[in-house]
Amino acid sequence: MKKLALYLYFFVVLLFESCAQSTDKTIQKPITNSFTANLVVDGLQNPWGMVFLPDGSILTNEKSGKLIHFKNSKKIHVKELPEIVIRGQGGLLDIELHPNYVENGWIYFSYSSGSGEGRGGNTAIMRARLKGDQLVQKERLYKGTPNTNKGQHWGSRLEFDDEGYLYFSIGDRGNRDVNPQDITRDGGKIYRIHDDGRIPDDNPFVDKSGAKKAIFSYGHRNPQGLAKNPETGQLWNHEHGPRGGDEINVVEKGKNYGWPVITYGINYSGTKITNETAKPGMEQPLYQWTPSIAPSGMTFVTSDKYPNWKGNLLVGSLAFQYLERLELKNNKVVYREKLMDGLGRVRNVRQALDGFIYVAIEGKGIYRLDPK
Repeated sequence: MKKLALYLYFFVVLLFESCAQSTDKTIQKPITNSFTANLVVDGLQNPWGMVFLPDGSILTNEKSGKLIHFKNSKKIHVKELPEIVIRGQGGLLDIELHPNYVENGWIYFSYSSGSGEGRGGNTAIMRARLKGDQLVQKERLYKGTPNTNKGQHWGSRLEFDDEGYLYFSIGDRGNRDVNPQDITRDGGKIYRIHDDGRIPDDNPFVDKSGAKKAIFSYGHRNPQGLAKNPETGQLWNHEHGPRGGDEINVVEKGKNYGWPVITYGINYSGTKITNETAKPGMEQPLYQWTPSIAPSGMTFVTSDKYPNWKGNLLVGSLAFQYLERLELKNNKVVYREKLMDGLGRVRNVRQALDGFIYVAIEGKGIYRLDPK
């Protein structure tokens, strides 16, 4: 029993050290605070995903398996969710609205599912409609295989592009040496499907024997940020590296992003994963964080409410507990700034329909950034 306790203690310490290896000295603090962070939804433990309905209400996913509708200052717990596996980093994950939500009412979810053969689970995608306080017309669109008892690297974020395709991510599920580089297996991939789950005819591997036809790109570790660049329409993602080497990537059709053959990170123990940071046929990140900030959630700022931030990228940091603002020029990060420093682990950040930016913080809730 003592050996088990010591092992668990060592693992927790090692995991903490890997995510917050040292102070990040390359990021700046703002000279003046240009906003006030006001708590609008309190009492949330792990608000993984959030979307904003046309009536001004908020739908937010708690990783523990609760879907909460915040309307008229009240929390309504939505019923009739699918069966969700709560394991490690898994649970009820991201949420997204159909681009034509006003007309069709479709809401999309990513979650950990134990359906299918084998014990454990894998990441699944579902759509449903909200009727009162219940989900109705539930349709599962995709389910990763095989199931595994491992609790790490489920992904998962959702994003629509300008053509109405739905993209989603599934992490490598803790099987880095097998899943990410093998297109016949789920895990370590970003996928593209039609809004009803059909596979697009022009997906990169539809004609490849044995391949998972929904794959759009591969060689990813654990993507927990997806956002459409409003200027180019391209999909951007960020993903957790191991110890160091968190990445921002521009996601392109059929491309290999290298994990674990190339990486800027090392093992949690401090040993090398590989000597390679670049290799022909594998994409370089647009930006990489070392030490790791443990990024989660991502949004581009387009709102006139934050004129000095327009075109910037906002990313949450779980490890260092701040919201990061990145200024971009010609697809390069030219300046980084920490906001909301020390307020808590930032799980998600999104710009709402009203133009305000909302930030979800673990153990606290959802904040609105009100410009001064």
